[in-house]
Parts: sequence; structure tokens; C-alpha cells
Amino acid sequence: MVWMMLIHGPKPKLALTENGWPSPTATRCQNPNIGTGIRGTCRGSRVQTPEAAALFGLLCVLAIAVVEGRKKSRRDHGHDEHCCEIYQEMSLWKHPAAAGDGEVVETVVELLARVRGMVPPALGAAGAAEGFPGRWKAIAAKLEGLPACLSDLSSHPCFAKNALCRELLQSVAATLAEAAELAARCREPPAAGKLQMQSAIDALAGKLDLNLRDCALLVKTGVLSDAFTPPPPTDEATSTATAAQADVRELLARLQIGHTEAKSLAVDGLLEALNKDEKSVLSVLGRANVAALVQLLTAPATKVREKAATVICQLAESGGCEGLLVSEGALPPLIRLAESGSLLGREKAVITLQRLSMSSDTARAIAGHGGARPLIEMCQTGDSISQSAAAGALKNLSAVPEVRQALADEGIVRVMVGLLDCGTVLGSKEHAADCLQNLTSSSDSFRRAVVSDGGLRSLLVYLDGPLPQESAVSALRNLVSAVSPDSLVSLGVLPRLAHVLRVGSTGAQQAAAAAICRISTTTDMKRVVGEHGCVPLLVRMLDAKSNGAREVAAQAMASLVGYPPNAREVRRDGKSVPCLVQLLDPSPANTAKKYAIACLLSLAAAKRCKKLMISHGAIGYLKKLSDMDVAGAKKLLERLERGKLRSLFSRD
Repeated sequence: MVWMMLIHGPKPKLALTENGWPSPTATRCQNPNIGTGIRGTCRGSRVQTPEAAALFGLLCVLAIAVVEGRKKSRRDHGHDEHCCEIYQEMSLWKHPAAAGDGEVVETVVELLARVRGMVPPALGAAGAAEGFPGRWKAIAAKLEGLPACLSDLSSHPCFAKNALCRELLQSVAATLAEAAELAARCREPPAAGKLQMQSAIDALAGKLDLNLRDCALLVKTGVLSDAFTPPPPTDEATSTATAAQADVRELLARLQIGHTEAKSLAVDGLLEALNKDEKSVLSVLGRANVAALVQLLTAPATKVREKAATVICQLAESGGCEGLLVSEGALPPLIRLAESGSLLGREKAVITLQRLSMSSDTARAIAGHGGARPLIEMCQTGDSISQSAAAGALKNLSAVPEVRQALADEGIVRVMVGLLDCGTVLGSKEHAADCLQNLTSSSDSFRRAVVSDGGLRSLLVYLDGPLPQESAVSALRNLVSAVSPDSLVSLGVLPRLAHVLRVGSTGAQQAAAAAICRISTTTDMKRVVGEHGCVPLLVRMLDAKSNGAREVAAQAMASLVGYPPNAREVRRDGKSVPCLVQLLDPSPANTAKKYAIACLLSLAAAKRCKKLMISHGAIGYLKKLSDMDVAGAKKLLERLERGKLRSLFSRD
């Protein structure tokens, strides 16, 4: 009879909110005879007899015991779940968003309404929490800011059309549920340590901050509009391209919102898109997207930093994003990553720095941020790829004059010399030679430092290869003035210069000829140069396509023909006089004419050479050059004309 009374008697009534969810005020039993473990109200429950009342009371006691037993069992097994009425009303499994298979999933509008309904109970729970009053007060302040953010979000034109809005609302719902659950735990005897609870509250505050930031970002920065996929066009090819761009826009938008793990997945997608169609990514890439990628360079997770560095490396190598990367502050985190990141992270960071340092302004900025030291260390300890990239970056930095002293203070000379000797790949050695060339281009102190650290010997060994590099020959050219003539001879500089003149590129030959000009200051050195067979090689250079090569070859010959055996060597070469006469061209583009005049003056003592000069039109050139007041032109013209008159009289 008692069971019949309980079943068929008046039922408790549960107050509902305007959204259709149970009212927080109706979550506790109003009957003082029933414990807090029983949910619902009992205003309609009436017991008619003493026996029924006794039995009803016994059942209540049993029910309370069961609930408390379940709570204890959960605590004993390490669960943090509690019978928090507010949290249970807000938990995700109570709502359509967590519907299983076959159930209807709520719309974005319905989800928004549910989230709005979760704010007041979460706020009330935060206010009723015990302990850590300062932290809970801050959380309550953040919760109070949610309704305004949600209103701004819902008023956006793309609100109901974008998956990002649904995901954000789901994240907010989970955060609100966690806030209520955590507040309830703070009203019960502590099951965990104080520091653990404090950490949990701080984590909750961080999630609320992230939700508020993401909501504001979606509304204010145009991310929703960027990520919204427009209706596909009718043309199939255009449709495919538009869809691809829309996918990229959504990936780029996801870089800016959500937690780090979600951003990591977005970076994965972006990497795949870059590898598939780089142009599509670059066409929609914006400043905010680059800024989001740069922020991921400092993410706590190593994998995320590596992925972000890989994407940024590809963007830098594409050649269209260097300015954006620098303006969005990529240099400091890239330098830190190059200094203390993982193997992959360091490699990608150094490659990016190499690319960015091609700009002199960026090279200055890298040095200003302390980038020289990690790059120099990478040259000593990195693998072949990282070593080559670091040496390339240092080459770019050394091209900026005001940065060179800072590089010297970090010991760059010794490291570059060592790289010439022991570089793991040819590219590293080339960059090292370039760096030494830049460092020695205008400073005697740098030249002396390179020589004292064995740089001259290392350069000479490097030049023994089948294809001597222009940068190494240029560095050698810069160093010859810092070494005594005897040392130049004993070290074997001349055979290497002859080797370069024989097989080197035009630029390398030009640098070698310039080095010969610098060392041919004494009769002995002119003799040594001639003995190593350099004169015929210089004559061959007079016919080079490059005006610079012709000029420096003529300059070297003008110096060498002052030694009679060298002059005889030039006269014996049938190509020397015709080539020198061609260099008398008065055109402003011809910068070799004054050196050609000097050579021809030395050769004009021989009758055969005079005849060759006249027959190849030297007089016509010299008349124009005399009018231009070119040094030596009048003197050579007089010699040739005097010789011409003598030949006429001798015929008569």
C-alpha cells in the first residue's frame, strides 16, 4: 500500500527556466526531511498515515545512504565527480549536443541559447565557492563578460554559417560546466591538495581567457568572414580553385583561435596545403595569419614549434613573405629556436634566418637580437644542412659593414677558417669563403686576424680544387697586401693564381688578375709572376666579354711589362697588340683604355709592334683620346705618327 501511495500520489514539481532547462533554484529538495542527495522538490508529497510516514522516512534514509555510498566509491577510485546539482544540470551529456547515434544534434542557435543559460548558474557557483577568494572573484569577472561576447558573436552575419562558431560555443559550454564542477568541489571537504586545486582554478581561468579572446577575435578581426566558404561557382575549374582557397582560409583562421592542440592540427593542414599548392596559400595569406604562426614558435609543445618553424621556413623560401615575417616579430623566436630548439626546429629556424638575412636591414636586426652567436655555434656543431644554412646567414650578416665587428667579437674569423678546412659540405666552405671575403674587404685588422688564424693557408688549399670559387680568390686578393712578398712565394700563392687564370670562372679570373696587380709592386715579384706563366693567361683575358675582366687584365699587364722579359713575352704573343688596340675605344663604357695605352707605350719601342698598332687603327683611336686628355694618349700618338713618317720617307 505504501508503494502504491508513493507511485500514485502527488508528484514533485520541478521549476523550469525560460529555455526549458531545470531552474537552479529547484535543484534542491524543499522538504527538510529529505537529504540533499535527493533531487527535485517535494512540495506535493504528503504522507497520510503514521505507518506510511515511517516507511517513507526509511526509504529516504536508504536513498541517502545509496547516494553517499556512490560518492565515497567514486572518491576512493580517484574520481573527482561530486553530486553537484548545478553541475549535473549543466553537464554536456544532459544536452542535445552530446546526442548519440540517431539523435538530433542541436543547431547553432540552440547551442547559443544553451550556453547563455549556463552562464548564470556558473556565475552563482563561482560566487558560492569557498577558498581562494581572489581567484574565484577573477573567474566571476570573466564569466560576467561572456554574455556580451556571445551577443556580439551571434550578431555577426556569418554566425550561423561557420563551423568555427559552433566549435567555440561547444568550448565555452565545456568551460562553464567545468567552472560549476570546480566551484562545487571547493564547497566540499578537500579531496586533493591545496596546490592541486589552485592549479586547477588557474587552468580554468586560462580557458576562460582563451574563450573570451577567441570570441572577440572572431568578431573583430574578420576571421569569420575569411573562413566562410562562399557558394561554389558554376565553372568546374574555378569551383575547385575556390574550394581550395576556402579550405586554406579556414585553416588560417584556425591558427588564430582555440587551444594549442587545435592550432597544431591546423598547422598540419596548412603544411599539406603548402606542399600541394603553394600559390593558393600565398594568395590568401594575411598579416594576422603570419602573426598567429609566429606565436606558435614559442608554443610549449616541441612538436608544435617544429611544425610552425617548418611552415614559416617554406613561406620564407617562397620569396613573398619575408617582410611580413619580420614585421610580425619572427626574428626573436627564430633566434631562440636556433639556439635551444630541437634538431628539426633548429634546422628550420636557421634556414629561415639565412633567407631573411638576405636583406641588409634584416641582417642588422638579426645581429641586434643576438643572432650571431647561435649561428656561429651552429657552424661548429650542426649537421650538414644546418651548418651550411648558418654559414650562409653569417655570410649575409658579414656583408653589412656595421655588423662585422660584432661578428668578430663572437669569434667568427676562427670559425670560418675552420669551416674552410673541415666543412661537411661544399656549400659550407663556399659560404665561409664568402664571409672571409666580406670581412677582409675594407679592414686591415680583419686581414691580419685572418692571416694569423691560418686563413691564407686554408684558402690556398681550397683553391686547389678543379673549380676555384670566385669568393675564395677574392678573399685571397684582399689578403695578399697583408703578407710579405717572401711569404707569398713560400706559401705558393703564384701557382694558385695561375691555376685560377687557367680554369677559373670569369669572376674568379678577374679576382686573380686583381691580386696580381697588388703583388706586382717590385721587380722581383714581377719576375716571379712571369716565371709562373701568368702573362699569356692575362693576354687571353684581354678578349674577355666582361669589361671588368678586360680592364683588370690590362692593368696587370701594364704593371708586368715594366720588367723586360715580361714585355718580350707580350710581344711574342700575336694576339696581344690587336687586343690592346681594341681597348683604345673611346667609348665611356670602356674603362680599360688608360691601361691599354700604358701597355702599348711599353711595346712601341719595337718596330713590328708599331706597325701592328697602326695597321689595327690605333692612330684614329688615339686622336680621339688625345682630345679627351686621356693620360699617355698624346705621347703614344706622337710615337706612332713619327714612325709612320719615317716609313714613308724610307719608301721614297
